[in-house]
Amino acid sequence: MYNSFWDNLKNAFRQQGNSLYKLIAINLIVWLSFMVIRVLMTIGGFGDVYASLISWFMMPASLDRLLIQPWSIFTYMFLHEGFFHILFNMLFLYWFGLLIHQYLGSRKLVNLYILGGLAGALFYVLIYNLAPYFSNSVNSSLMLGASAGVFAIVVGAATLTPNTTFFLLLIGPVRIKYIAIFYVILSFANSAGANAGGELAHLGGALMGFLYITQLRRGIDWGVPVQKVGIFFENLFKPSRSKVKVSYRKAKSKSGGFGSFGRSESVSSSPSKASNETTQEEIDRILDKIADKGYDALSKEEKRKLFEFSKK
Repeated sequence: MYNSFWDNLKNAFRQQGNSLYKLIAINLIVWLSFMVIRVLMTIGGFGDVYASLISWFMMPASLDRLLIQPWSIFTYMFLHEGFFHILFNMLFLYWFGLLIHQYLGSRKLVNLYILGGLAGALFYVLIYNLAPYFSNSVNSSLMLGASAGVFAIVVGAATLTPNTTFFLLLIGPVRIKYIAIFYVILSFANSAGANAGGELAHLGGALMGFLYITQLRRGIDWGVPVQKVGIFFENLFKPSRSKVKVSYRKAKSKSGGFGSFGRSESVSSSPSKASNETTQEEIDRILDKIADKGYDALSKEEKRKLFEFSKK
């Protein structure tokens, strides 16, 4: 189903249905761009200017500052500080994102990443403005990183298929539900530490991941607004195609007119098309089966339906 990682990454923007690699590529491009700018400005003696510049793309805890830079609720989730910061985020995005992509498809993976980032930002702002512990730092606190969106995908995958097993170095096989639980507990334990803002964002993203999948099983997709915005921008940047109309004609009918080519065929084929379409109810049933018994318990037909649905 997939070529090598690097081939997919290089062709991320040339292939449709490749959102996992697009997300990774965007994060890498943004990180490399800001890294180059930071190095050049620091060497040139403009380190303070760079710090001020990047702060306009980071997520502030202060509501007053958020009103001035509202775009940061989106931009912060594509920014990273150092190499290991982006490395671990992208590794987790890749490992768990493959599961979301396989079971739910390309668009829902993006939906979950964006919703997780938004939920993490809102939870971070909410706690910083309500908890007395953060009252002295709320005006100076800034946050960046894809962790909230990644946590949403990690917990979402664990909610969707909890018994899927990862093989961890020095540990061995571990079900992903235990990996997700471990990292949620770790983030909660560190939520009053030096990286409190980031840990709170993790918790917000994790909550969104759990709620998104549980609501999806009920037939409610919270990601529809995100998907509509994404489709709008996709269409906006698509190269316009020349509007050339091609008409087809067939032999004259008895009435002496020309019928449109393929009209009778489309009518006759519509029942078979309708019968082959996979409904949301079928997908919900398949997802419930995965959660209970795992992916291997699916029949060939169920796997086919899930694969076809994931390409929509």
